[in-house]
Amino acid sequence: QVQLIESGGGLVQAGGSLLLSCATSGRTFGNYVVAWFRQAPEKERQFVALITPTAVNTTYGNSVKGRFTISRDNGKNKAYLQMNSLKLEDTAVYYCAASRLYSDKEKDYNNWGQGTQVTVSS
Repeated sequence: QVQLIESGGGLVQAGGSLLLSCATSGRTFGNYVVAWFRQAPEKERQFVALITPTAVNTTYGNSVKGRFTISRDNGKNKAYLQMNSLKLEDTAVYYCAASRLYSDKEKDYNNWGQGTQVTVSS
């Protein structure tokens, strides 16, 4: 198990950028797939992006491809989500999650952060 803490959320204008961070104190962080999910009000949690343990592979949800970039620094036990060209529909609570499985399914993740709010304004 790893404990995850997100940071970096906030209010940004459409077209702007934000960098989310996911920190963990777990010594085995480098063994986990790390993913970002998001949940907008009254909507189901949605897959955003994932990165494999050694960062060889990344996968993105269709709605964020070309705008968001996921990365990680295992030496610092951190993962990141760089969000560019933000749109109103990106407004959501963003969650960092970790799993031993290479999966974009919420059900396959058993380690979750508390979430960080991202609000995009017009």
